[in-house]
Amino acid sequence: MRITLLTGDITTVQVDAIVNAANSSLLGGGGVDGAIHRKGGPEILAECRALRAAKYGRGLPTGQAVATTAGRLPARWVIHTVGPVWSAEEDRSALLRDCYTNSLTVAGDLGATTVAFPLISAGIFRWPKEDAVRQAVAAITAAPPSTVDNARLVLFDDETRDVAEMVLGF
Repeated sequence: MRITLLTGDITTVQVDAIVNAANSSLLGGGGVDGAIHRKGGPEILAECRALRAAKYGRGLPTGQAVATTAGRLPARWVIHTVGPVWSAEEDRSALLRDCYTNSLTVAGDLGATTVAFPLISAGIFRWPKEDAVRQAVAAITAAPPSTVDNARLVLFDDETRDVAEMVLGF
């Protein structure tokens, strides 16, 4: 699978599926989650509410992934995943990698070939950016074969892209 780095707003990327760094409620929030819900429109929230009512009454567990429509976004689907909060006392990196792996599994089940990821947990969940990039790349490259052949890592700003390029040796 090819990994591409992009800098900018994930809500504008034309791919089959956009991954949302969601909160467990699935009902929107800040950062990437809020932007996806705002720009995608009420259809995303309606499907998230239905998922909460049917299967995720207590919220989506950390590391799991589930898909909804993309509403007005330039994608077919949004894949919601809940990243772990970074901790210096507890290694939660397996949960972070699960976010990527499970999102790719959902994307493959949908028949997606292109997926755009934010740098999960590297915002308000305080995961160090350098390690967040390492975990993302490790999970994406180790993912089982599926219909997905291109994963785009959409980085919020030039500083984060510089970190990603350093980690990847670009």
